[in-house]
Amino acid sequence: MKYTQNNLDKLENILGESDYIVRYERGTFQSGWCLLESKKVVVLNKYLDMEGRINTLLDLIPQVTINYDKLTHESQLLYDEIVKNAKSVDNA
Repeated sequence: MKYTQNNLDKLENILGESDYIVRYERGTFQSGWCLLESKKVVVLNKYLDMEGRINTLLDLIPQVTINYDKLTHESQLLYDEIVKNAKSVDNA
């Protein structure tokens, strides 16, 4: 995946369409992100560059509960690709 604002927006949309709120805040996050599961809020370190933000969301999305039926067709295709890539990395 290329590190562009458009691709970052697509990843944020997957979370947004599943009722997650994505916020960029400063803080001392060990992994670059913090998940407030009960409130469905994803907090990313605002000092991450574009590559860091995209890589963090690519790591995070397979770990959270995504409501697949709420996703647009484009988001479903991207989500399927992300999950597939995450599984192939786990199996490697």
